[in-house]
Amino acid sequence: MHTRHASRISHASCLALVIVGQAAWVSPCFASDQPESVYPTELPPPPPDDRNQPGGVHADFKVNYLTDYIYRGVKPFADPDENKTALALQFDGKVGLDLGKLPHPFVNLFVNVGENDPTSSFQEVRPTLGFDWPIKPLIISAGHTNYIFPNRDELDTAEIFLKVALDDSDAWPFQKTRLRPYVMAAYDYDLYKGLYLEAGLSPTFSIENTGLSFTFDAHAAYVLNHSLYSAGGFDTETGFQHWQVGVTGKYDLNQLFNIPERFGNWSILGYLFYTANLNNELRGEDTLWGGAGLRLAF
Repeated sequence: MHTRHASRISHASCLALVIVGQAAWVSPCFASDQPESVYPTELPPPPPDDRNQPGGVHADFKVNYLTDYIYRGVKPFADPDENKTALALQFDGKVGLDLGKLPHPFVNLFVNVGENDPTSSFQEVRPTLGFDWPIKPLIISAGHTNYIFPNRDELDTAEIFLKVALDDSDAWPFQKTRLRPYVMAAYDYDLYKGLYLEAGLSPTFSIENTGLSFTFDAHAAYVLNHSLYSAGGFDTETGFQHWQVGVTGKYDLNQLFNIPERFGNWSILGYLFYTANLNNELRGEDTLWGGAGLRLAF
C-alpha cells in the first residue's frame, strides 16, 4: 500500500515538473511580443498651423470711428457745418494669399462714411488690387487703386503705387521691435496726372505679457506736378506738402477674454495724429485728429 501511494506521488511530481518546464519555455516567447508600456514613449507632433503655411489665406478687417477723415495730409471733404467737425466711420479690409517665396496677391477695400453729408453718406469707396512681396530684408508692395466718389463722379480717378519697406526686426535685441522705414510713390495717371512721394518710419513696440503694443508714425510727403494738391489761388503743383506724426495703440482682446485664436485675433485700436502743412501754396491741413476702432485678423 505504501509502495502504491509513493508511486502516485512520484507520477504527480513528474507531471508538475513537466508543466512548470513547459510554462518556463513558453512564457518568454509570449513576453517578447508584449509592449513594455501601454503608453507611447513619444507623442506625435501636432498638426501644422495652416495660417503659417504657404498657400494660406490671411485677412485683416478694421472698423474705425474718427474725428476727421485725413488722407495724405488733406481733408478730402468739407464739413457740412463749418462750426462742427463731421465724424467719419470707416471700413478697411484686406484679404491676401500667401504664396511662399512668390509675391502675395491681395485685394483691399476702403470705405469712408461721412456724417451728415448732403451729397452722399458714402463719400469714398477705394478698391485696391496688388501684391506684397517679402524679400528679406525688404518688403515690396505694388498695385492699382481706384478712387470712387458716389454722386461725385467728376472726382473719380485711379493710380498705381509702389512701396518699399525695410524689415529691420532682426537688427534689434527685442524680437518684436522694429523701425520699419519706408518710401512710397503713387502716380495718378487718370484725373490729376501727378506724382505723390512719401517717406517715413513706422516703429512698433510691444509690452510683453500685457497684450499692448504701440505703432508710431512719422512721415513727410512731396508732390510733383500734382494738381490735386494745388491750393486755391495758386498754381503751385510741386513741393513738400505735409508732415505727420502719431501713434496707434493696439490692445489684444484674445488674451483678455481667453478667446481661442481659431476665432481670429481680436483687438481694440486707438489713434492719435497731428498733421501739418509744409507749403501754403499747396493743400494741407494743420489739425489734431484721432479715434478708435476694432480689428479682426486671421
